[in-house]
Amino acid sequence: MRHLIILALSIFSINLSHSQINEVGLFLGGSNFIGDVGSTNYIAPKKLAFGAVYKWNRSPRHSWRASLIFTELEGIDTNSDDPRRIQRGYEFTNDIIELSVGMEFTFFDFDLHTGKKLTTPYLYGGISVAHHDNFYFLNGTQTPENTSSWAYGIPMALGVKTTFLDNFILSVEIGARYTFSDELDGSIPDDQFRQQYRFGNINNYDWYVFSGITLTYTFGLNPCYCPSN
Repeated sequence: MRHLIILALSIFSINLSHSQINEVGLFLGGSNFIGDVGSTNYIAPKKLAFGAVYKWNRSPRHSWRASLIFTELEGIDTNSDDPRRIQRGYEFTNDIIELSVGMEFTFFDFDLHTGKKLTTPYLYGGISVAHHDNFYFLNGTQTPENTSSWAYGIPMALGVKTTFLDNFILSVEIGARYTFSDELDGSIPDDQFRQQYRFGNINNYDWYVFSGITLTYTFGLNPCYCPSN
């Protein structure tokens, strides 16, 4: 029985290797934060964001995708158009590491083995989790809690990608992350005994946005959706 299981797994892995093409590459761009501190502009990259991306192209119209991105979120009240925030004058920075997995859908067929120049818009959605430090504001100053948390969220991205040189794909993308956390900007302290320092709209969770480019290298055998020669 053990040998049969090993044989079955081997056959499955061989078939799988003939039915996929892979992409691996780098993301480089900027990030901006939307919450209870700082500007409320939706797309206004302020801080460097960079990371790695992997895709498994399941068909010419959709791909499984994973990414790991590093950035420093920043909020500065004086950059806001809200007079109340300007008068308050809070500022914060918070390093995050985000892991995101999901599916990418192209508007048009993106068959990498046609040998033609390809360009298509695409949408990306999935789930994300970001690791960040916890802090609160004491007398208007960012004060660490010496703990950290995970902020789960839903990534939603719109982009355009095109074939670029041999085996390379260039993408331009804007992606918003809606999180299920209100702790990224210190408006709700993590520790219960510090809840008197909470502020802002407790009914709205934090958002952050990545804007940038992705350059990936493609490799692997022709997928099953490609016509045979």
